[in-house]
Amino acid sequence: MAEKFDHLEEHLEKFVENIRQLGIIVSDFQPSSQAGLNQKLNFIVTGLQDIDKCRQQLHDITVPLEVFEYIDQGRNPQLYTKECLERALAKNEQVKGKIDTMKIPLWILLLRACNTPLPRPANLYLYIFLEDSSCCCFL
Repeated sequence: MAEKFDHLEEHLEKFVENIRQLGIIVSDFQPSSQAGLNQKLNFIVTGLQDIDKCRQQLHDITVPLEVFEYIDQGRNPQLYTKECLERALAKNEQVKGKIDTMKIPLWILLLRACNTPLPRPANLYLYIFLEDSSCCCFL
C-alpha cells in the first residue's frame, strides 16, 4: 500500500517541478524558447496522465473534507488526526461515565430521590426489604 503512495508522491513531485520550470520559461518568454515551452507543456500533460493512473490505483481511499480545510488554513494535516483522537478520547470518557452511572440499579436511584421528601418511608423500605447491607454503599 505504501508503494502506491510513494509512486503517487514521485509523480506529484515531478509534476510540481515541471510546473515550476514552466513558470520560469513563461516569465522570461522569448520566441526562441517556444520549443522548450512546448516540451514542458507535453511533460505536464504526461504528468497529469501519470497522476490519473495513480488515482485509479487509490480509488478506495477516502480523505475527510476537514483535512482539506486544515490544508487550506495552512495547518498541518497531522493535527487533524491528533484532534480526532483527542475528541474520541473525550467522548470515550463521557460514555464511560454514562455507563458507570447506569451500573447503579434504578431502585437505588429512586430510593435516593424519595429519601429527601419522605425519609421515614424510605428508611422503612430499607429496613424491610434490604437484607444485604453491602447494597447501601450506593446511598
